[in-house]
Formats: sequence, structure tokens, C-alpha cells
Amino acid sequence: MESTVSESTARRGIELPFSAKYDPQHSQAYLDKHRHGLRRRLSNHRDQQLARQALALAGEPQCVLDLPCGAGRFWPTLGEQPTRQIIAADNSPAMLDVALRHAPPELLARLRPLHTSAFAIDLPAQSVDCVFCMRLLHHIGDPAHRLAMLREFHRVSRDTAIVSLWVDGNYMAWRRARQEAGRRRRGRSDYQNRFVLPQATVEAEFAAAGFAIVDKLDFLPLHSMWRVYVLRRR
Repeated sequence: MESTVSESTARRGIELPFSAKYDPQHSQAYLDKHRHGLRRRLSNHRDQQLARQALALAGEPQCVLDLPCGAGRFWPTLGEQPTRQIIAADNSPAMLDVALRHAPPELLARLRPLHTSAFAIDLPAQSVDCVFCMRLLHHIGDPAHRLAMLREFHRVSRDTAIVSLWVDGNYMAWRRARQEAGRRRRGRSDYQNRFVLPQATVEAEFAAAGFAIVDKLDFLPLHSMWRVYVLRRR
């Protein structure tokens, strides 16, 4: 029991350097950026398509924890299943406020807002069918932090998790590695808060957290770094 309490306290102490930036102004800007420009709109369309495929592979879960929900970008897709309940969770109260103010009115009755950290989710064990985590894991450079988060997903999910992140083995990852090597040669050591992970590394971390891979979906095979994994509790 003492060990469990200690681990929970340690998880609650994990803070990502970029998380503090999501004040009301930045949260509104985050919502707006996916609505403007052809490239952003096409990218968002593909993201929603992958999310829809992943939810089908996960068995169309009825209770989904959307963490981090951000500005609610995936809520219309999550809400396409008419009986689905959505726990809309984020570490930023400002982001939650912006998301709820712009939420489709027909979804509000099925949304339950939750201010919580992905490292210490304020929910009981096995309380949702699926943890839906888009565009967060690629910000986590520390393997111990990734494992802590994945173990929390395993704890609160009864069945599945859907996560997206950057992986190697594609053109954009190769290009990014060349660019970073060039910066290092020029003596630049810019702060990085986005990380490309070797596929073997992240898949081993899924297994260590207690998940098996159901399927993997690439944004643009062999070109894009973005990959969505559908995971199931072992």
C-alpha cells in the first residue's frame, strides 16, 4: 500500500515544461489554428479519419476518456457513436473552458469535463472503455515519464487505448534527424519538446505497461512521422 501511494505521489509531481503555456489566449489560438489554411484543414480531415478507424478497431467503445482533449477537436468524431459518453479531460483549465464554450451543443449532454493530469488521472481503476490520447506522447522525451503515463492509461481503461505519436522509419523522421544533426554541428542546442521515437522502443514500452498492439495506422505511410496505435489491455 505504501508503495502504491508513493508511486501515485511521484506521478502527480510530473510536470512538462510546455504545459504552463496554455493560458486563455494560447488555448483560443490552439482552437483557431486547425480551422484556417488548406493544409491544416486537410491534415485535420486525415486525423479525424484515423481516429474513426482506430475507434472501430477498438470495438466502438461506449465510454471514452479524451485526454488531453485540448480544444475538443476530436469531439465531433467521438460523438458520431450516438450512445458514447465522453470524459473530456485536460491538464489546462483554460483549454477545457475554450473547448466547452465551442463544443457542438448536441454533444454537451454527453461530455463530462475533468481537470486532471495524464500522469495521475483522477478516475478509479478500469472506469472507462478506452483512453483516447491524441498528440501528446510525442512531447514526452523521458522514457520513465512515458511509461508512467502508459501505466495510468492501463489502470483506468477496462479494454483499450488509442495513442498517437511520432515514429521513425519514414521520410519525415529521416529529414528531421538530418536537420537536428545540422543544428548540433552549428553549435545550436535549441530546446526540444517533440521527439521521434524508434518503433521498437515505443512498442516495447507498450508491452511493459501491459498493452498488446491491436493495430497501427500511419498518417501517410513511409512519409509522415505520425502513427496511431490501437492497444488492448493484456
